[in-house]
Amino acid sequence: MPSGWTPLELVKHLTFVEFRWIEWGFEGELVADPWGDQRAGRWFVDPGESTAALFAACRTQGAHTSRVVGSRDLAETGRPGPRWAGQSPATLERILFHLLQEYARHLGQLDIVVELAGGPTGE
Repeated sequence: MPSGWTPLELVKHLTFVEFRWIEWGFEGELVADPWGDQRAGRWFVDPGESTAALFAACRTQGAHTSRVVGSRDLAETGRPGPRWAGQSPATLERILFHLLQEYARHLGQLDIVVELAGGPTGE
């Protein structure tokens, strides 16, 4: 049974997840397209996007997240902005917990897809 997504779509999605929660959310940046990883409600990779570029973008976003985490207190509250749709912004700790859950969920899904495709199982 097909998963409905590709591993490259997952890489792009996780890059945008961090972007949405850290830059658009915590830092309150105004961004043109926070949902650039999606088209018609699905994860999306444009045929012109290379594997190298997608992984480079993921590493760049991760480096930005690391700089934010390293320079801020976990109890600090994010700046108000469109990400929060009028709700109170979350603390950095809450945002990082959400990101941990997001990564765990999607990497578990990737593990299942690898096993279904005949790849290695277990440790």
